[in-house]
Amino acid sequence: MRKSYLKKVCVVSSSRADYGLLRSTMQLIQEDPKLKLQIIATGMHLHIKYGNTYKEIEIDGFKINHKVKMLSNSDTPNAIIKSMGKGSIKFADVLLDLKPDLLIVLGDRFEILTVVSAALVACIPVAHLHGGESTEALIDEAIRHSITKMSHLHFVATDDYRNRVIQLGEQPNRVFNVGGLGVDNIKNTKLLNKRELEKLLDFKFSEKNLLITFHPITLEKNVEEKQFKQLLLALKLLKKTNIIFTLPNADKNSEAIANLIKNFVINNKNSRVFSSLGQLKYLSCVKFVDGVIGNSSSGLLEVPSFKKGTINIGDRQKGRAQARSIINCKPEKNSIGLAIKRLYSKKFQKQLISTKNPYGNGGASKKILKIIRTFDLANILKKKFYDLNLL
Repeated sequence: MRKSYLKKVCVVSSSRADYGLLRSTMQLIQEDPKLKLQIIATGMHLHIKYGNTYKEIEIDGFKINHKVKMLSNSDTPNAIIKSMGKGSIKFADVLLDLKPDLLIVLGDRFEILTVVSAALVACIPVAHLHGGESTEALIDEAIRHSITKMSHLHFVATDDYRNRVIQLGEQPNRVFNVGGLGVDNIKNTKLLNKRELEKLLDFKFSEKNLLITFHPITLEKNVEEKQFKQLLLALKLLKKTNIIFTLPNADKNSEAIANLIKNFVINNKNSRVFSSLGQLKYLSCVKFVDGVIGNSSSGLLEVPSFKKGTINIGDRQKGRAQARSIINCKPEKNSIGLAIKRLYSKKFQKQLISTKNPYGNGGASKKILKIIRTFDLANILKKKFYDLNLL
C-alpha cells in the first residue's frame, strides 16, 4: 500500500549556516500532524571551536535525535578525509536506528556528502535544498553536484539553478524552484534592536560599522593567508569604523585565517571577533552595519534582502546569482579599498533602495512542506537519467 504522506522526515544540519536556512522548514515539519521530525546534528555544531552551536537548535525547541561527532582538531586535507571516514561509520548506525522515510539536506559541505552517501547505500530517499548553484573556486562545487546525483527531490532557489539540476540528468518533475530559504529566515526572525544587540555582543556601534566573514578558497593552494592579509591591510586604513569578524568554516587551512583575525583584534580596539554569532545576532548585525565584506554565500543570499551592500572578494562565490547590491573586487588591498569607497558613496547608497533579491521574497519553506507531504515516494529510488534534447 502506497503512503500518501511521509511519516518520518529527518533533517541533517552541520553548521550555524545551514541551520539558519533550514530552521523555518524544520518548524513547519514539527508542527505538521502528519509528519514526524527527526534531527541529526553533526560537523561544526558539535565542536567547541565553532561555538557548540547545536545548543541553538535545542534553544529553539527542537529535539536532536542524534549528535554525530566527526570533525578532528586539524584543518589539513588529510584530517578532513579522516573526518569523512569517521562520519560514514557513525551515520551507518544512526540511519539504521532512525529509519527515516526521507532525508533532508542542504548545500555542499563534506559532512553532508558523507551522510548522503550513507543514505544512498541504505536506500533512503534524499531531498536536496539549494542545489544547482555554482562556486567555481571551491570543492563545494563538486560536492554539491555529487549530492544532486544521489538525491531524489530537488528544491532550488532560481530558475537558472533548476535548469542546471535538470542538465545534470534529473527529471524535471522532481526539481522545484521554491526560492531561497535565507529570505524565509529573515522574515520569520524577530531581530534585536540596537541596544539589545550591543548588550549581547558587548560591542558599541560607531559612526561606521562593517561585518566581515571570510572563508578558505578550497580549490586554490595556500592563498587564504595572502588574500586575507590584503583585506586586513585595507581595513586598517579605515577611520571611525568598528569591525565585527566571524570565524571561518571548518574547511582546510581555515586556521590561518582565524589566527590572523585574532591577532588583528588584539591590536585594533575597534574590532571584535566571534566564533559564532548565531542566526539572531548575525542577522541583527546585518541590519545595523553599513555593509558586509568577505566571500560568504550569506552576502549574496541574505544580505540583499536588507538592502545593504556586500563586498564580495575574489572567486569563492563566482557563478552564483547576484543582486545589484553586490560589489565584486579582487583580493588585493587597493581593489578592496576602492570597493569600500564605493560602498559608502552616495550613488551606491541610493541604488540600494531599489535592491531586489534574486532569491525571491519568501515562502520557500511552505512550498517545500507542501511537496514533501504529497509527493509519492513509491519507487522514487529508481531514477531515470533525463537526456536534454540538444537538437
